Amino acid sequence: MPVLPTTKGSIRMKLLSWRLARLSNRSYFSVLLCALCGQGLWFVRLLDHGRFKGTMSAPNSRFVRACRCEPVDVTPIWLMRQAGRYMAEYRAVRKKHSILEICKTPEIAADVTITAAEKLDVDAAIIFADLLLPLEVMGMPFRFEAGEGPVIERPLRAPKDIDALVTNRASELGYVAESVSRVAKHFGSKLPVIGFCGAPFTLASYMIEGGGSRNYIHTKKMMYTESAAWRMLMHKLVDVLAAYAAEQVTAGADALQIFDSWVGCLSVEDYRQYVLPFATDLVQRLRKTGVPIIYFGTDTATLLPSMKETGADVMGVDWRFPLDNAWSSLNFKGAVQGNLDPVLLFAGEKELRARTDAILRQAGGRPGHIFNLGHGILPETPVENVRALVDFVRELSTAYSAGAAQPK
Repeated sequence: MPVLPTTKGSIRMKLLSWRLARLSNRSYFSVLLCALCGQGLWFVRLLDHGRFKGTMSAPNSRFVRACRCEPVDVTPIWLMRQAGRYMAEYRAVRKKHSILEICKTPEIAADVTITAAEKLDVDAAIIFADLLLPLEVMGMPFRFEAGEGPVIERPLRAPKDIDALVTNRASELGYVAESVSRVAKHFGSKLPVIGFCGAPFTLASYMIEGGGSRNYIHTKKMMYTESAAWRMLMHKLVDVLAAYAAEQVTAGADALQIFDSWVGCLSVEDYRQYVLPFATDLVQRLRKTGVPIIYFGTDTATLLPSMKETGADVMGVDWRFPLDNAWSSLNFKGAVQGNLDPVLLFAGEKELRARTDAILRQAGGRPGHIFNLGHGILPETPVENVRALVDFVRELSTAYSAGAAQPK
């Protein structure tokens, strides 16, 4: 979706026509227009008895059924960082375009997403985007430095910095929804599409630290000493992220994953006090879309039971915590996703097969297991090993499957 002009009349007409075009195939909806006084922006909210409803592209797919803890024929598999530098096709695209150019060009982002999903023959396609895109529309530009990752030039360090953040420009991220729409149209009911966003804590840590961090000193310092500012930041992030992710569902996403990549740096006490209320708010808003919500973090063995309190349908598990222990810590409520160590994709076929089987055995054939890595595919990973992993999961999970044959 293009950046809109600032006159009220043109904004109202263009935004309304864009939304109605999105909804033209819906049998039931109502549109509520509400103006933000003095901001010159209009928003459309989709209501259906108090619930947002997107048009799921593959609601009966193996992946969606597993998210809902329904029986499937074999364990579904998709992989974080499915489209990445380990794949020659992606490297060819990156020679011509930056990461942000790919993200902001729906034709390219959709093609990258589709190519990876089809080459690996996985059970879901996760849209190609970047966690930090919402920062731009909040007034925090960033760039990618070679070998360093994202860099934010003016980190948040004082309450006045947070006060200056805006929350009324989420519609400018519409290019991601357009990418989702293109992928959903390509696959139809054959393959589900996963949309995603970062979690409030992880995005806040980037905004405060100015990039990645080992100890998150500035982030924790703000949590401990500027509690009002911290709450303001988290509320603003939830508002933007909820609008951004819900739009992906409107465009056709079948599920949403919330990435809390850095939350494992927190103690249980800190998570419950400073993060859980806001993560819960985000999850509950997104559950109103009607699609399954996956909540993933790394190094979260001690946090999983608290994270489950958000109401997420699926809990992502990293490789440091045995899958059966993780699921048991949740009293086997809801689905789980994981959890092969990404470095095992460098192992030989015999070891990879054995470790894959071990995880499937830990899942025990219970409905509600989605196979994934414990984090993203690493750049140097051999593509043939990734494809072998997909084949192993399909072959070996039949021995543990709890369901009769179901559609892919």
